[in-house]
Amino acid sequence: MRSNWVRSVMIALLIITVLSACDKDRVYQNFTDFDSQFWHQDSVVTFRFKIEDASRKYNLKALIRNSQQYPYHNLYYQYTLANQNDSVLNQELMQIILFDPKTGVPMGGGVGEIYDNDQMVLENYTFPSVGEYEVSIMQYMRLDTLPYVYSVGWRIEDANK
Repeated sequence: MRSNWVRSVMIALLIITVLSACDKDRVYQNFTDFDSQFWHQDSVVTFRFKIEDASRKYNLKALIRNSQQYPYHNLYYQYTLANQNDSVLNQELMQIILFDPKTGVPMGGGVGEIYDNDQMVLENYTFPSVGEYEVSIMQYMRLDTLPYVYSVGWRIEDANK
């Protein structure tokens, strides 16, 4: 009985090790979920993260998790990247295509009705210094309430690998 428990623990540790090793480029990744599956126009999503090596280049990505029932083929959002002194380093209105406009086929990867999409926001970006940073993301569609958006995320990858 004890050997089965030890074997189970060893298998679980092996699985965790393999899964965590698959994403070596990730420096930071986090999501904010919308409980109601609606992204309200006044709901600004904010992520705080720390950069420990300002000499490296990074890829910064926006992540959108949506339903197949999302009623549009695209989504406009604005992001603002600021340093620890609240100085804006970058700000831009972006458009992400969630579904092929002609066929309606989802562009991201997914299972069932939920799809994950990512979009490169800044490629090979160099942060000005070591420290804490913040990115804020808000939806910029013409609706006050954007349906079938489950969550919004932010990812930073090491671009040097």
